[in-house]
Formats: sequence, structure tokens, C-alpha cells
Amino acid sequence: MRKVTILAVCVTALGAQSQSLEEISLAVQSVAERADAAVVQVITRGFHAGEGEGGSVQSRQASGSGVIVHADGYVLTNAHVVGGARRVLVLVPQSRGNKKLTGKLMPAEVLGTDRETDLAVLKIDVKGAAHLQFADSDALRQGQLVLALGSPFGLTNSISMGVISSAAREVRPGDPMVYIQTDASINPGNSGGALVDARGQLIGINTFIVTRSGGSDGVGFAAPSNIARAVYEQIRQHGRVKRGQIGILPQTITPELAQALALPQDSGVLLADVTPRSAAEAAGLAVRDIVLSINGKPVETGHQLAVEIYQHAGDNISIEVLRDGRKLPLRVAVMERPRDPDRILTLLTGPNNRVAKLGILAVDLDERVTPLLPALRKLSGVVVAGTLSTLAATEDALRAGDVIYAVNNRSVRGVEELRTAVQDMPHGQPVALQIERLSQLQFLVLEID
Repeated sequence: MRKVTILAVCVTALGAQSQSLEEISLAVQSVAERADAAVVQVITRGFHAGEGEGGSVQSRQASGSGVIVHADGYVLTNAHVVGGARRVLVLVPQSRGNKKLTGKLMPAEVLGTDRETDLAVLKIDVKGAAHLQFADSDALRQGQLVLALGSPFGLTNSISMGVISSAAREVRPGDPMVYIQTDASINPGNSGGALVDARGQLIGINTFIVTRSGGSDGVGFAAPSNIARAVYEQIRQHGRVKRGQIGILPQTITPELAQALALPQDSGVLLADVTPRSAAEAAGLAVRDIVLSINGKPVETGHQLAVEIYQHAGDNISIEVLRDGRKLPLRVAVMERPRDPDRILTLLTGPNNRVAKLGILAVDLDERVTPLLPALRKLSGVVVAGTLSTLAATEDALRAGDVIYAVNNRSVRGVEELRTAVQDMPHGQPVALQIERLSQLQFLVLEID
């Protein structure tokens, strides 16, 4: 009798488990169907540089993914998906009853791109389009179930499932951009696609992967929805993203840094640099100040402080700092970054702009370029317009808008001098570049390609 009872309990438990799994499966299907209708394939046609120092310019067609975020046909995607494209098409999903069709191919206008977040906004001519609502990415938690949607390898309407590995991953130290890390499969072609939560809301834009195999190794990254929404709204309103700056380099305090510098606390944010003649200097901020709060909001990391500042372009902000044991309240005017490094791409003329050893496209620092950049420390050098090679996301790398002043202590005054300085260096040799990035001088160590 007891054996029969135990067996009955087991059968009941297995039945309940099966029912629970089926309910989960149906819930995932429902979310996937709703989200899938708003995820598009982005097809670009343009030109790219061939291999070698004197490589020719060739025609190319490529594809990525995008997400419709408004019923009037506004689409979010990655800037690198549409970068250099002369024509952009969007394949919009269509269905008839329960049957999915191939989709409708439509021309798209690029309303604006933002290289710093690698996001772009497109516009297609539709009304009442299926679209995704933005979720609050600040509320995400590690282990949360997510779906990644897009067109990996050109395979439209593909979906993978995983969890959030990290809700706020800082890939490059000091970079104000953070990402959602997920183990949901993201592959080439997924870029610009949607990362959605269990409610089918948009929590991120799939951006890149870290891989040794060339495919998904379970380490994918997405731009958080709060950042994506801010970029989308600014591009819709202004055609570009307005960012604030005050002229500081914030650095997150670690216990080791606090011990070495004899700081009064082992967490928070230390000002490592204050740019001469900047708004920060004018307000009284100084190197080694510890930032306690901004507009009354406690500051915990350098990234948090940088994000808060660039979101307040044109405003005055209150910053409280700790200096010599005293708390000082200061008011700082946040200046809008007045230049647009992306426009440097329009100055490229051909193979003469290639520096293959460093994997970059570059132009001389001259009177055509200086109006597109913040005020610089020097008057001659080389400006990076774009990159030719894809480095691992965890490595530091040259970025558009960087200005190169020297190679291994050897000053360079133009692209030809830079090319000469590196052309005989063997593959894999480290090279130290003195660069200026966002008004800060620094040394960047790279390996020669």
C-alpha cells in the first residue's frame, strides 16, 4: 500500500513538472512571437578597403539586424552595421494568419549614428508597425532569463535563449559605456538585434561578442536599453547625441589604490586629471579630489560619474567633493562637446589614408580637421578616422577621434610619417603611441599587425 502511495506521488510530481515545463515553453513562445515581429534584417550596400597597404576600394553587401522601436517605423541598430553604407534596406517581417512570410524589403534613411555607443537610428516609411517597448535596464539582475533575436549569418528571424551573465559589464577600464553580458547565442549578423526580457520588452541592443572560435562562445554583449533609448531620443530630436563634458578624468577607487595613495576611503571616485582651462578647473575641482555626489546622488564608480556628466550637456550640476578631510560643494557648468569626430570620415581620399600596420584609416591633423575635434594640446599629428581590423573587445585599441602625436618617443606630424615610423616593425612587436583622447593625453600600447 505504501509503495502504491509513493508511486502515485511520483507520478503526480512528474505530471506537475511536465505541466510546468510546458507552461514555461508556451510563455517563451508567446514572448518570442511578439518580439520577433519587431526585429528586422538590415541590408547594406557600400564600399570597403581591400587587403594590403595599397588595397583597392571594392563594392560590398553586408547584413545585420535592427529593432523597430516606434509604430512610425523608427529602427534602432548598431552604428557599425550601417557604417560606410551608400544604401540601406530593411527586411520587415510579415505574416498571414499563423504563416510567416519572407518579409517586405524597404529602403531606410539613416537619421544619425553615435560611434561612442555604436548605435544608429533608421527610418522606414510605415505606419502602425509592430514595435518593442523599452524596459528599464537599471532594474536588470544577474541570472534573469533573456531572448536574443536577429539574423545571425543572414538567417532571419532567429532566436536564442540564455541568462544575463552581468547586468553592467565595463569592458574597457575608464570607458563610460557599459554593456549587458549574456550567454544567449549571439553571432555575426545578430548585431543590432534585440535582447528582450521575459515580458518581451527591449532590454538591450546586441552589439558584439568575445570569441576565440569566430562564433558564439557564450560571451555576448548588448547596449543597455536606457542608453539605447537616450541615444534614440536625441537622434530623433537633434540628429545627433549631445554629450556633456567638464574636463575631468574620474577613476574608481580600489582598496589597493587607496592604500598606495593613503586615501581616507577605499571606495568611490578619485579625480585623476583636471584639464587646464576647463569648466572643472574654473569651478575649483582639483586632482586627487574624491567625488562624493553629483546633484545629491551618491557616486560609487568613475563610470557612473562620467555617465551622469555627459547626460547633462548645457546644464549646471552640483558636485560635492572630499578634499583634505573637508566636504566642498561646487557648481560646475557642463559644456556640450562641440565637435563630431565621425565627420572625419568625409575627409578620406583613398589608400593614402591607410596605415595597415596599425589597422587604421587616418588623416593629417590640419585646418580641415581641427574644427571637428575638441581643443587639442598640440597642433600637428595624425587623427584616427576609423579602424580596419577588429581587436578583442577586452583590449584597448585606437578609436575614431584619437590624435596620435608620437610613436615610441618619435614625433609624427602626418600620416606619411606615421606609416614610415611603423612600416619596418615586425608583426607582434609592441608599440607605444602617445595619443590625445577626449582632451586627455595618454600612452597606448598596441601590437603591430
